[in-house]
Amino acid sequence: MKKNLSSNRRQFIKNTAKASLAFTIVPRFVMGGRGFIAPSDQITLGFIGTGKQARSLAEFFSGKAKIIAGADVDSQKLELFKTNVGKINEKNKAEWGAHSFTGYADFREMLHRKDIDAIVVATPDHWHAVASIMSANAGKHVYCEKPLAHTIEEGRAMVSAVKKNKIIFQTGSMQRSWENFRHACELVRNGYIGDIKEVQVNVGTAAIPDYLLGQPIPENLNWDSWVGPAPFRPFNAELAPPVEKDIYPNWRFYKEYGGGILSDWGAHMFDIAQWALGMDRSAPTHYFPPDEKKYKQLTMVYQNGIVMKHLDFGRGFGVRFIGTKGKLDISRGYLDTDPANIVSAQIKPGETHLYKSNDHYKDWLEGIRHHQQPICDVETGHRTSSVCCIANIAYWLNRPLHWDPATEQFINDREANALAKASIRGSWKLQ
Repeated sequence: MKKNLSSNRRQFIKNTAKASLAFTIVPRFVMGGRGFIAPSDQITLGFIGTGKQARSLAEFFSGKAKIIAGADVDSQKLELFKTNVGKINEKNKAEWGAHSFTGYADFREMLHRKDIDAIVVATPDHWHAVASIMSANAGKHVYCEKPLAHTIEEGRAMVSAVKKNKIIFQTGSMQRSWENFRHACELVRNGYIGDIKEVQVNVGTAAIPDYLLGQPIPENLNWDSWVGPAPFRPFNAELAPPVEKDIYPNWRFYKEYGGGILSDWGAHMFDIAQWALGMDRSAPTHYFPPDEKKYKQLTMVYQNGIVMKHLDFGRGFGVRFIGTKGKLDISRGYLDTDPANIVSAQIKPGETHLYKSNDHYKDWLEGIRHHQQPICDVETGHRTSSVCCIANIAYWLNRPLHWDPATEQFINDREANALAKASIRGSWKLQ
């Protein structure tokens, strides 16, 4: 009997010790401020392009995802980005754990990493398609800055790559995740200003050719890689300024790399017009450039007769909707209506409610977790950037254009269709 009691006591002490040890290993999620994020729920990001916009995006993704890699052809920008991300990672260490950041001169090396879930493309526009498609082909989800694509053909190729690889894609037209823009679009959609007759969109001018004189290439910059798939032109600091200037570069003015401010801001404001009109899978069909006679501004007409004008209506970059019952103006600085009481209307339960996102970056990450496309998916981004591209082509050719949104072709216009095509240099491909 004594032997059995002694044996049972030893077993009790052994079990108690195990239990005590188990409770001394405190799970990390109960330690630190808001709690530790389990590794299984941590989405890891790599950045292609680490300039000024990428540094802003890194802040927006802070606390939402883990940034572990970045690639840039400018070693100084990459180093600054690494320093900034290091500060972000240190700030979030209690929740996300300690982790390192690796920089690459060639983004293709980064795409081979299996521990990277998703890629943020923050390059000049002429790189968007190639970088996004290669990322999708590597099985990475993609957040790509706006405007989605540099040409219409590139945009359609991006749509195809997303569908083929079944990835989650968010376009950086983040105004869709701002409450005032959503409310404005819901007011328009639900007829609060009546039937829409005209939309006025104020953004900047069309792209111009790169006429810049060549300058010595800085040692920290691989200029041939910066140009990449674009037509080769000499280096000029206006296109890729040094990091100490801390400005948004002017490459966006030139048609080799961007679509002018017409595309740069059009990707925001034409996007809101498209959303409000329910045209996310379409575009205007007729384009009339200024002729100093009938058309004083670039005038675009949808198949349903709604007119959209590229017009400065005197309130900065924004959109004005003119309906049979009133008018609505929307920008980042204002939302107002005439009559004034319309703006305060509450959208009723039985009316049209648009996709609600209050955080453009979290919306994408949640889409990845639940495998559903976010608020500004690749097709939406493509259709908006197509409007910008066609508007540029109308200005360049300076004659009326007839566009078929279904076939994505200009009707009986070989020259315009040629301008809708991609011009990809060297060994880079859209597949």
